[in-house]
Amino acid sequence: MKKPPPSTESRREFIVQSAAGLLGASAVGGTTGTAEGAIPRTALDSGAIPPHRPLDLPGLHAYAEKSIAAGDPIRFRVSSTVPFELSICRLGPDIDDRSGDEVLEVAGDFPASPQPIHPGSYVHIERHLPPGEAIDSLALECWVRPWPTARQQGLITQHDAPGSCGLGLLIDEQGRAAFYLGDGDVWRADRLLTGPALEPKQWHHVVGTWDGRRQALWVNGRQVAERAIEGPVRPGGAPLRLGAIGSDGMADAFLEGDLAGPTIHRAPPDARSIRERFDRRSTTAPDPATVYAHWPLDEENGDRVADWSGQARDGRIINHGTWMVGGPRFDGSAIPRFGAYNPDRDPARGHGLRLASDDLYDCRWSVTHEAVIPETARPGLYVGRFRFELDGEAHQYDVTFLVRRAASSPPAPILVLCSTSTWLAYGGTPFAKNVSGPQSWGTGGLANSVERAPAYCFYRDHHAGQPTYQLGMNMPWPVAGPDVLYSPPEVGYSHLMRGERFTHVWLDEQGYSYDLVTDLDLHRNPEMLRDYRVVVLNGHSEYWSIPAFEGVDRFLTEGGGAIVLSGNTMFWRVSFSDDGSVVECRKYDPSIGGRTDAPIGELWHSHDRKRGSLMRECGYPAWEVIGLECLGWWGTGQGNFGVYRADATDHPLFHEPEPVGLEPGETFGHAPGGGEPRAVGHEADVRLATLLEMTHRPIPEGAEIPEEPPGITTLAKGIREPANGMSLDYFGRRSEPIDGTSAEVIYWERPQGGKVFHAGAIAAGWALSVDPRWGALMRNVLARLGVEPSQQQGGPSRT
Repeated sequence: MKKPPPSTESRREFIVQSAAGLLGASAVGGTTGTAEGAIPRTALDSGAIPPHRPLDLPGLHAYAEKSIAAGDPIRFRVSSTVPFELSICRLGPDIDDRSGDEVLEVAGDFPASPQPIHPGSYVHIERHLPPGEAIDSLALECWVRPWPTARQQGLITQHDAPGSCGLGLLIDEQGRAAFYLGDGDVWRADRLLTGPALEPKQWHHVVGTWDGRRQALWVNGRQVAERAIEGPVRPGGAPLRLGAIGSDGMADAFLEGDLAGPTIHRAPPDARSIRERFDRRSTTAPDPATVYAHWPLDEENGDRVADWSGQARDGRIINHGTWMVGGPRFDGSAIPRFGAYNPDRDPARGHGLRLASDDLYDCRWSVTHEAVIPETARPGLYVGRFRFELDGEAHQYDVTFLVRRAASSPPAPILVLCSTSTWLAYGGTPFAKNVSGPQSWGTGGLANSVERAPAYCFYRDHHAGQPTYQLGMNMPWPVAGPDVLYSPPEVGYSHLMRGERFTHVWLDEQGYSYDLVTDLDLHRNPEMLRDYRVVVLNGHSEYWSIPAFEGVDRFLTEGGGAIVLSGNTMFWRVSFSDDGSVVECRKYDPSIGGRTDAPIGELWHSHDRKRGSLMRECGYPAWEVIGLECLGWWGTGQGNFGVYRADATDHPLFHEPEPVGLEPGETFGHAPGGGEPRAVGHEADVRLATLLEMTHRPIPEGAEIPEEPPGITTLAKGIREPANGMSLDYFGRRSEPIDGTSAEVIYWERPQGGKVFHAGAIAAGWALSVDPRWGALMRNVLARLGVEPSQQQGGPSRT
């Protein structure tokens, strides 16, 4: 494989590659825009949030729409502390040589244009308590489940240091509950009452009371501190906030934890009431006449929280937060993994809102550059390519986006699905430190550009340990760059965007016409499949939504064909917010990639209130639609990849319309001589029958053993020697492969309709780049599904 060009390539050499004619890209100063799926800015108060602690980012970071149609504009949102050059390119025929990319435009030199981010979730309540009015009595009450951190955090506050210090129920730097009663002016240390440390990851009932004479703090039904205090007590001019404290007029000191039942009482509850509320783990709404505000937090979706009191102190969640975690009476670990559970019918579940100091799902950056992609542009993977110098070293930063066919263009016969939900899932450091040259991204990402910048994904928890359940679309995704590896450089393996390009390039070389879409495109409009003869699931197609799953099943039932060049396929369930700006995935069981602190009871999604985690445990098994199910995963170093061993070579696919030239027992799916690239590695799929043969007894309580559907033919088996790594049975338990089988290649004419060819391994497309016999088999598969090279359009005819 060719190596990427040196990052020190001169501007003159770069300009020479440029295609004739500019697209009209321009710098757009101060104009806001929306990335894929976002609500128009005017619909959300022009995208503004209340004053919020900013975080500056060194270097260059950028994002854009992740999918557009040819003829539509692409809008880049850039934050850069250095000058840069921008070009727009369609990725070319050489996977690793950027000089072959088709450069549509080089759009000049641009000055530095830094834009901060504002991480941290909390609830902002605009209608605060009257700031200058002395309070005769009150109580602040909430349930909190803190996550470990060594800094101050707000629970319920109307407090803004240094000059508007009013009221605050909070957690101090040592993890202790604390209660502040100020006069609305400067901070006074003698007004802070401190209690015991709160045990992390446990629910605590915290109440601060003031009866006009004495200040008291209660934790878990017990008074832990008390003293006399002289008035006046005034709230001050700060906003009301849940889960944050103000600093210099900005939201700060964000809660790392779960909040339930926050209430501001007009007068302190008596000791008996406080003890009873703790004993009953109650968040029951009080009499509205007795409170200034009470937030039940029972919405379980969206960014608005209602005030029960009738005082119109409704709140707005900033930076999303996380719903569907349950309240203080709920034990999420007690819910069975298998069997029926409905959170809407569980009276003990209650409601809580999880907050985090690093929550961020939309950078809210202004559009800085915009260009229209011509309507005649070929569908494909494109990048906005930024070149700049940082610390004396040349850098390149690519912003990947997909160009779909223009609405005016006829469909190709083939639709290739890009596994963009997986690209997002692995994006552990969206604000990674800029590096030059190829990048090896592990599940945790690269080094962060700023320690406090968000660095979480579906394989990495939030800074304080909260399990990651959601990711934002309107964020950078450098993990989706064309030079990102998932192996040592000498192996050259990738499983994200770069890994999928091998199939694209092979289709181009063979003369097949195809269109591209993202996972979100398919989720939004699964009926688009009706326009095609064949859908190709490519690469690491791991994260699937129910509408996309059902759409592929329906497409096949109606006579369509599927080619699956993927492993670990349809494994985890995702859902999307209504506007498509947030993807949600709740993964159980750390031994198979789930989050450590994600109990079964937290697997229900906030977007659709349906059960999450493994697709097959949610009632949507991959084998039911495409014939194979995930077997497991292995390392990606040298020697970890295997090959296919031909089996049913008398099948017509090995002979028609061209002879593949394989005899039983011969290997394919590898470079000449058996070296890499090799098809079988990293993650792979096998038949249900094979997986069930590996499955241990006893069967987990509440689970059932399914039965494989008829008609599946195994064409080849994937063999790895040694067959080490993580092999799993049907219920996710460690097991051993059957006769060394690490993948299976099948052809299936489904009884319910549709034809499926499944290669069972992520690296299947990688091997296409080097193995002519594998390529011949693929051409035969496409021919059997009704697709020939050079077809420019394909309104499918189905019976």
